[in-house]
Amino acid sequence: MVMTLASLLVLAASYLGWWSISVTEAWGFATGGVCVWLVVREHLWNWPIGLANNVFFFVLFFQGRLYADTGLQVVYFALGAYGWLNWLHGGANRERLTISRTTRGEWLALLLAIPLFTYGLREVLLALNGAAPFWDSLTTVLSLAAQYLLCRKRLENWVVWIAADLIYVPLYLARGLPLTAVLYAVFLGMCLIGMREWWRSWSAAGRQT
Repeated sequence: MVMTLASLLVLAASYLGWWSISVTEAWGFATGGVCVWLVVREHLWNWPIGLANNVFFFVLFFQGRLYADTGLQVVYFALGAYGWLNWLHGGANRERLTISRTTRGEWLALLLAIPLFTYGLREVLLALNGAAPFWDSLTTVLSLAAQYLLCRKRLENWVVWIAADLIYVPLYLARGLPLTAVLYAVFLGMCLIGMREWWRSWSAAGRQT
C-alpha cells in the first residue's frame, strides 16, 4: 500500500534526522493518511487509527497556536468512539451501518449551523489571540460537520471534507507545518477517490434514501 510506505518513510526521516520535522508531525502524517485510506475502503479499522491521530494532532496544533483545531481533536476523539460503535451496530436490527444520503433536514441544519458557529468561534479565537481566527474557525466547523456525516455514513461527508481540505492546505503552509499541509493535500485527493468509491457502492446497492 502506497500510503503505508509513505508513512514509514516519513517516520524514518523524522527519527533519523533526515528531515527537520517533529516526530509528532510525522506520526500525525502516518496515522492520518492510513486512517483516510481505510475510510475510503469503508474499513472499521479507520476508527482506532483515527483516535491515535487525534492525540498526535492535539499536541501538534497546540504547539502551533491553532487553538480551534486543538479543541477539535477532543471532539473528534468523542465522535470517533461514537462513529466506531455506530458503524458496527447503527444499521437495521443493530447490524453494520450502510452508506446513505444526507437528509434535507440535515442539510438545512448544516447550512444554518456552519456560518453561525463559525462566527461565534471566531470571536472566541480573537479573544485568545489565535493565529488565524476566521480560517481556523471555518475549517473547525466544516470538519465537525463532515465528521458527523461520516459517523452516520452519509455519502456527502466527502463533499464537506473537500471544502475543508481546500482551506487547510494553505493554512498549514502559512503556519509553518509543511508536512501537515502535504498530508491534507493527500487527503484532498483521497476524498475525491472516496466520494467516487462510496458513490459506486451506494449505487450498486440500489439505495435511494
